[in-house]
Amino acid sequence: MSEAFDLIVVGAGPGGYVAAIRASQLGMKVAVVEREKQLGGTCLRVGCIPSKALLETSELYEQSQKHFAERGLVVQGVSLDIAQMMKHKDGVVSTLDGGIQGLLKKNKIARFFGHGKLKGTGLVEVVGEAPATLTGKKILIATGSVSATLPGMQPDGDRIGTSTEALAWPEVPPHLVVIGAGVIGLELGTVWRRLGSQVTVLEYLPRILPGVDEHVATEAKKIFEKQGLTFKLGTKVTSVTAVGQICTIQMEGADSITCDRVLIAVGRKPCTDSLGLEDAGVRTDKRGFIQVNAGYQTSATGVYAVGDVIGGAMLAHKAEEEGIACIEKMATGHCHINYGTIPAVIYTQPEIASTGANEDALKAAGVKYKSGRFSFAANGRARAAGHTDGFVKILADEVTDRVLGVHIIGAHAGELIHEAAVAMEFGASSEDIARCCHAHPTLSEAIKEAALAVDKRAIHA
Repeated sequence: MSEAFDLIVVGAGPGGYVAAIRASQLGMKVAVVEREKQLGGTCLRVGCIPSKALLETSELYEQSQKHFAERGLVVQGVSLDIAQMMKHKDGVVSTLDGGIQGLLKKNKIARFFGHGKLKGTGLVEVVGEAPATLTGKKILIATGSVSATLPGMQPDGDRIGTSTEALAWPEVPPHLVVIGAGVIGLELGTVWRRLGSQVTVLEYLPRILPGVDEHVATEAKKIFEKQGLTFKLGTKVTSVTAVGQICTIQMEGADSITCDRVLIAVGRKPCTDSLGLEDAGVRTDKRGFIQVNAGYQTSATGVYAVGDVIGGAMLAHKAEEEGIACIEKMATGHCHINYGTIPAVIYTQPEIASTGANEDALKAAGVKYKSGRFSFAANGRARAAGHTDGFVKILADEVTDRVLGVHIIGAHAGELIHEAAVAMEFGASSEDIARCCHAHPTLSEAIKEAALAVDKRAIHA
């Protein structure tokens, strides 16, 4: 089978399917090649969405077990039906997959099931149950990323797993060891701790959450330890093995640890295996990320790439923005993304969110700045809701007062951060935010107070 298209998108994750829809809106004849039956990529199938379903459910379970009584809600006999919890999670994924399938159909986008491989200029071979050779004026690679591992720690599909396996364990492990104190490790470690696991987190670096504002990360560690997570920082894991139902972790300069399951959460790497990049003339860097120019064009004529596969922040919404920008550049010659205002969120409790630069980055760049901070403990809505952990921190240019970065640890930080992102996108100063009337009582008042604190005039601190 051979068919011609204006655009062939390889990969139907957030970057790929969104780009395909935008291309169709702009009048292109579009095909999407995806080897998984479910669309949406890692984010929908085994990432963002299923993890949030488990985080929400586990939070409800812990609240009912430990905190409802504080509010006068006496709940007895609450138990965990892990099979039903997983069924709910899978149902959420299935529903959203059906939504994307419907969007492709609505936008008259052809879907090809199989592995896409570049076979020369303008050609993509679909390898799978229904082989096909597609011809495209342009090709967009949006194949995303996969879980990374390190020497001596290979997943076995059962006791030793990555995030994929940890989203589907059939029972609560009595003792779970998480290798890596980054976003994935802490989110999934939190899920299983809430459900009853003893969770030990091993991290090579001397701190948790590398890349996150240092004050936020320090505060987060204190909170997570109070919740029951155990951290062993500055720890180099040399090997992970499983015999029967017992896992053993060997570490440099420390006694070994035994546990019931191991979650390897040491980052992600680009998914470029068997894409035919070298034969097509698509250059990658030493880590395997596809190299692109400002318009997302690769070194091969007519071949573009977006999302995790080109590096940078591995975020679904970043991939979506790049997918749209890439298509609009193809169609109009213009595109724009402000990478400095793309928000990042960690969905623990409390949530952690940020946009813009942190203090380390500003210091490294020699930028003079001022800082304002406000605690949720002094916020009326947070106090009423019982979510008093955390704070908002705003960084502004010392001379112009333009907001350079906002960092939040607290309840619903992932929703609150967008006020900051919009403000920064329009070049707001901390005074601009401070002068905007915020409804009372709301958590967002903490942002206003932090903006006031930049000039040392917070009202409630």
